[in-house]
Amino acid sequence: MTVIPEFCAWLENTSVATTIRQSTWLFPAIETLHVLATVLVVGSVTMLDLRLLNVAWRDRTIREIHEEVLPWTWSSFVVAAMAGSMLFSSSATKYYHNFPFRMKMVLLLMIGINAAFFEARTYQRVENAERRGQIPVAAQVAGAIGIVLWIAVVACGRWIGFTK
Repeated sequence: MTVIPEFCAWLENTSVATTIRQSTWLFPAIETLHVLATVLVVGSVTMLDLRLLNVAWRDRTIREIHEEVLPWTWSSFVVAAMAGSMLFSSSATKYYHNFPFRMKMVLLLMIGINAAFFEARTYQRVENAERRGQIPVAAQVAGAIGIVLWIAVVACGRWIGFTK
């Protein structure tokens, strides 16, 4: 499976990656954007997850919070992913072999699966159950899993910078 390492080597030798790597200020500027966008993603998702757990915003319906935070979540996620991709490109070979980076990618995949399952299966049942004063257990589990996974993503993101 030499395709991925070869791709990483090619990627980090592109002009954009080289410019980011050699610049004094570009990497930290992109990293700052990545962190700020990630904060918005995690913050907006946590608002929904806390409501699913019935811990916060009990005076608001889950649908209201879902509809309000989802645009923030997706737009921030796109910015975080673009900035993260640029950071990755600057030292793709190093990051590819970095355990915390790999863990972060696996966790992001798990978050995507959790969110897709929630949207496809659970969210439709939330409104009916909420009218009866209940939140489905599946929705609560999705919220709890989401919070745990996002904490782990943030921890791995910080860990990346402290490993070689």
